Amino acid sequence: MRLPVPLCVITLIVAATACPAAAPLPFGGLSTDYSYVELADMALAAPQVVAAQIAESIPVKGPAAADVPPGETRYYVQADVKALISGTGVPARVSYLVDLADDSKGKHRKLKGVPVLLLAGTTATPGELQLVGPRAQVPRTPENEARLRAILTAAIAADAPPAITGITRAFHVAGSLPGESETQIFLRTSDKRPISLSILRRPHEDPRWAVALSELVDDSAAPPKPDSLLWYRLACGLPRPLPDAAVAGLSAEDADAARADYQVVLTGLGPCKR
Repeated sequence: MRLPVPLCVITLIVAATACPAAAPLPFGGLSTDYSYVELADMALAAPQVVAAQIAESIPVKGPAAADVPPGETRYYVQADVKALISGTGVPARVSYLVDLADDSKGKHRKLKGVPVLLLAGTTATPGELQLVGPRAQVPRTPENEARLRAILTAAIAADAPPAITGITRAFHVAGSLPGESETQIFLRTSDKRPISLSILRRPHEDPRWAVALSELVDDSAAPPKPDSLLWYRLACGLPRPLPDAAVAGLSAEDADAARADYQVVLTGLGPCKR
């Protein structure tokens, strides 16, 4: 004779069926949202960019983690290298420290198996990396990797735009028609290569501006594409006000016009969000 299954056993079976084990969070619950500016800041500062997969993460306690803010944990991470994106050779396994916010329940994050992009430099210890910033362990999403590779490729191109270090001078010339004018602004760069901005005004038209990687502006000059290296150099390198020294040789009226045209450029570029 078949005996009835006890009610408590049925309850356990139903509960196990209705409430399966929670699936691990993608990328250990880490944010995958990185702006172009943030990635460019880190990529251009990192001697090594490595694609890896976390093999082990151990919370660091005691004096070695005394400076970690509440709600965060310092991890000693070992990761298996999958690809060297830039830099010199690295061993098959690397280690590094990273501070991460605890999960929504205040617990340590489970990072084993998470694919990451590491933007780092080497240390005196073989195989040990030092991240270039607190968010330089970047989740390896297709978008993040594609943007990083594009930034690094653009940075080593023969025509890579240099860093902007200042503004040398500005000129403003009124046109023959009321409301017609042109302003040219010449920039100082890290490699002394000239970069110039031009702003054209025509009656009954919105002002147009362009950038040229020389002191000569031709018909092909245009604003930079958003989220490009040239855009980044300008948006994050230009000073907010036009320096007084750049318009020192202009009349008060022309200087004010040049300042207004410079604001057209800054507005067109948009903010450098870090």
